[in-house]
Amino acid sequence: MRAIYLEEPWKVAYIDKEKPEPKEGQALIKVRAAGICGSDIGAYRGTNPLVSYPRIIGHEVVGEVISIPEDNAKGIKAGDHVIVDPYLFCGECYPCSIGRTNCCTDLKVLGVHVEGGMSDYMVHPADMLWKLPEDMPWDIAPMAEPLTIALHGIHRGGLKKGEHVAIIGAGPIGLLAAMSALAYGAEPIVIDVVAERLSFAKELGVKYTINSAEENLTEKVLEYTNGRLAELVMECSGANPAVRSALDITANAGRITLTGWPKKDTPLPTDMITRKEIDIRGARTSANEFEEAIELIHTGKVDVRKILTKTVTMEETPAVIADIEQNSGNYMKVNVIL
Repeated sequence: MRAIYLEEPWKVAYIDKEKPEPKEGQALIKVRAAGICGSDIGAYRGTNPLVSYPRIIGHEVVGEVISIPEDNAKGIKAGDHVIVDPYLFCGECYPCSIGRTNCCTDLKVLGVHVEGGMSDYMVHPADMLWKLPEDMPWDIAPMAEPLTIALHGIHRGGLKKGEHVAIIGAGPIGLLAAMSALAYGAEPIVIDVVAERLSFAKELGVKYTINSAEENLTEKVLEYTNGRLAELVMECSGANPAVRSALDITANAGRITLTGWPKKDTPLPTDMITRKEIDIRGARTSANEFEEAIELIHTGKVDVRKILTKTVTMEETPAVIADIEQNSGNYMKVNVIL
């Protein structure tokens, strides 16, 4: 079979590889499409310390079931269209015991710790598949996975209809969070330092944007919220100054969800956290958001096609990964069609 293979940092190739055979409890899937994620670019750069090499990349994966154990939990059958849940958990540790499997103490991620799905075929635990509507186009279906990340941050922050949510970082997760907020009946405020990304957010229906490199962030949030500040702040950039600024724009009794992953510690004024009584929550990957993500895309409530930059073939993928690494501003989401 064909696969996209990282031999080591900076060495990505389109290769032939032996087709996998399913073991007990696994399904065999004919992959139809896979998304290129920022984490794949990090693996290419060698900046993600969790990645082991060599490695088939790809965790935003959809396909058609070739074979599956009949006793699988969701009643999925051969021929069904599915998306894979790429976060493999142990099922035995404390977080797994309370349903927060994304916090598993032995979490393994496709394309990071174990082989990913950017290949003609893959095997995956039969109980970690989610059925897709048969009329959901393959080219947009992989984006249900990054949408789960955005939804998890929204859920962790308890976003309600009518609230303002300040979203720091207008990358794919931030924009998906903004589109989801609109679907929830909330008012997103998208914050970034790149004017083009903020203009793009406006095209997606976001009313309020702030260029934090050129405008006073707190003053603009006060203006957009009629002096209240944001009930929820979602930090999606992972930049240390952005994490710190989240406290400034959060309302008294407000909430913050930290979805971005800074590379180093961020000093925070704990006196402000106490004075405002801010709830701060981490938001790591996702847990039980796939059904909602699929429904939002299928119904068009979140039009993910608007952030699909383009689709590419397997043969084109290595060169595209290298170009995304060099020219990330030219891309939002790229999906590989097999």
